[in-house]
Amino acid sequence: MQDIRTQGLTAADVAERVARGQVNTLPPRSGRTVGQIVRDNVFTRINAILAVLLVVVLTTGSWINAAFGLLIIANSAIGIIQELRAKHTLDSLAVVGEAQPLVHRADGVLRLPRDHVVLDDLIELAPGDQLVVDGEVVSADHLEVDESLLTGEADPEPKQVGDSVMSGSFAVAGAGLYRATKVGADAYAAQLAAEASKFTLVHSELQGGINKILRFITWLLIPVGLATIVVQLTLPGVAWNQAILGMAGALVPMVPEGLVLITSMAFALGVIRLGRQKVLVQELAAIEGLARVDVVCADKTGTLTEQGMRCQRILPIADLAEPEVRDVLANLTAADPHPNASLVAIAEAVGTPERPWTPTQRAPFTSAKKWSGARFGDREGWVLGAPDVLADGPVAAQAEELASGGLRVLLVGRSDDIATESAPGHVDPVALVVLEQRVRPDARATLEYFHDQDVTVKVISGDNARSVGAVTSALGVSTGEPVDARTLDTPARLSEAVAEHNVFGRVTPDQKRAMVGALQQQGHTVAMTGDGVNDVLALKDADLGVAMGSGAPATRAVAKIVLLDDRFATLPAVVGEGRRVLGNIERVANLFLTKTIYSAILALLVVLWRLPFPFLPIHVTITGWFTIGIPAFLLSLAPNNERARPGFVQRVMRLGLPAGSIVAVTTFVTYLILRNGNQLGDAVSLQVSTATLACLIVGATWVLSVVARPYRWSRVALVAAAYGAYAAIFVLPVTAHLFRLDISNGPMMQTGVLMGLLSAGLVEAAWWIRARIFGVPAILWAPRGEDAEEAVVTRRHAER
Repeated sequence: MQDIRTQGLTAADVAERVARGQVNTLPPRSGRTVGQIVRDNVFTRINAILAVLLVVVLTTGSWINAAFGLLIIANSAIGIIQELRAKHTLDSLAVVGEAQPLVHRADGVLRLPRDHVVLDDLIELAPGDQLVVDGEVVSADHLEVDESLLTGEADPEPKQVGDSVMSGSFAVAGAGLYRATKVGADAYAAQLAAEASKFTLVHSELQGGINKILRFITWLLIPVGLATIVVQLTLPGVAWNQAILGMAGALVPMVPEGLVLITSMAFALGVIRLGRQKVLVQELAAIEGLARVDVVCADKTGTLTEQGMRCQRILPIADLAEPEVRDVLANLTAADPHPNASLVAIAEAVGTPERPWTPTQRAPFTSAKKWSGARFGDREGWVLGAPDVLADGPVAAQAEELASGGLRVLLVGRSDDIATESAPGHVDPVALVVLEQRVRPDARATLEYFHDQDVTVKVISGDNARSVGAVTSALGVSTGEPVDARTLDTPARLSEAVAEHNVFGRVTPDQKRAMVGALQQQGHTVAMTGDGVNDVLALKDADLGVAMGSGAPATRAVAKIVLLDDRFATLPAVVGEGRRVLGNIERVANLFLTKTIYSAILALLVVLWRLPFPFLPIHVTITGWFTIGIPAFLLSLAPNNERARPGFVQRVMRLGLPAGSIVAVTTFVTYLILRNGNQLGDAVSLQVSTATLACLIVGATWVLSVVARPYRWSRVALVAAAYGAYAAIFVLPVTAHLFRLDISNGPMMQTGVLMGLLSAGLVEAAWWIRARIFGVPAILWAPRGEDAEEAVVTRRHAER
């Protein structure tokens, strides 16, 4: 029988394992299915409320009054389109990044897709190959594996025959074969991905606040709706279809449907803006999470540093000058067919040799002996490696002093014996080569931005703590003494350390997750960046997970933000976009809450007085166009850089409650005055509705003028345009006929406009009183030379 451990599987062996399900079947590439995305965006509370009202209105046969039903489509479509776009991008990234291993089988060596690998397959490894399954090494030629995506440890691990290797790691030096021992869901990387695969939505205080309002409205709609329809149906001379339209006219404006739409649109526009900066947002609400972040947990490798090392300097310590040392180093690096990261960095610094020497003997580097070397013809041998192995005395002391700053120091020297597998013979030290991690050029500015914005950056790495500290010190940002996470052996110690320190080394994946949890328990909103499988669980638990585009597929699947260009420096723009969107949404929410409040109060007053509702559904629809809808959309696009604060509902209630009450009471009083206690015919009833609507629009538009402050001329023009648009709708015969308006009764219209001006005056007074009570500067105009948004920030800081 053929030995599958050395010869590979036969076709029969493969078929047997496929039949037993021992295939490398992997979970879906990205977090949610299309069906889940559609369901989560369609079956929402606000869509349910609007759908019920839509069905009720459609029973009357009045299609124009059912126009509000289009909001169901708009609310759902924006979220669905964005999330499907994100899913498509992630799936495309995953396909591009999928490894196709070289598999040894009885009938030859085959390049196979990763999901065609079966248990006991023999898989070849060369530098740069990704391990697609867990396995056991069966052949190794100076094989070294980079497990940084799994452990965070930057240095590669040497692998000998019999050693285990894990999926998600990479071969970086040497070559070898390994046998698949765990495939599919049993593999290490797949187990981490499976634990993280349950898609969790970003916590959204904004959505939570809107849902609180919607829950209240849901319970309010039932009694008010029943009472309204009973009142409307029992009124003498009112047909059933008119009663239904009256009920819908009372209930539809109580639903802040436009707030959900504007929020979705503002988030979607934020996603588009970020997309232009190579940032993929998987979920709209992640935009809000960006604005609330006050702690960023960043991995060192791949975030603050780039892959690989950089040669900082070469220090001659003998009779050879630096140019001669560089020539030696160039020949040593050229002689190694599988250079490791240190040799690659040295080769980049010294270049290729002008007159290459011919190597006649080579000793490859291994982590066990910590040196490599070569002999070139009749020349003496040269070695390159760890100073504490190759030298002692002052040279070793000088190297140790340099290394204490987190640098990597190698010694180059002459040696007559490089054939040994342990230490070479006598070594004559020639120079020290100092290597440092390659720091991203934009990392310093990024850390300084977060410091200026009161956002704490905590560097959490699986690498050596001293090395991590050296990188942060090199960036010129004070982050405190580095902590070796191996000393944090209890939850209490870990929680205390993560509160007091900002730099951590030797952090395990479980500790990363625990650190995120400890920060959240301390009241922080935490963003976690990462690129490796070892970051998956922490990314999932963080308030906002941010993955690198070139990172492991599992991290991209669970993260809410993916930096497609791998630039940590993109994060300030991401945070700024989140603040702009959230700050502006909070401002326009005042408009929508005001409408909800005046609609609810007006409906209750009509029920208590047992009167026909003054407006048709189309009337309340056009009321929202220029007092809320279009202006709110334009206001939501303005710049805003203020960090989000808790208490969204309370803050918008401070203006929405008094303003909504004023508009409702003045509108209802106008309705009572115009009715004068009489039963009205259709013609007069339409005139009363039109004049009462004028009162409502004048007052509601002044709420817009208050929310738009501090003024700039563009915002004054916005308010003036709203009044002008309504004047045109009322005056033009075509629009008046289309929207069921009648302005032919001059005295009634005069009364309506005057009561509207009274409403506007009372809203103005409420704004000033609110500013006095809560100690907020009442700023009418942005100071000359100052951006309007800076004035807003000044005002809101006082509100804290």
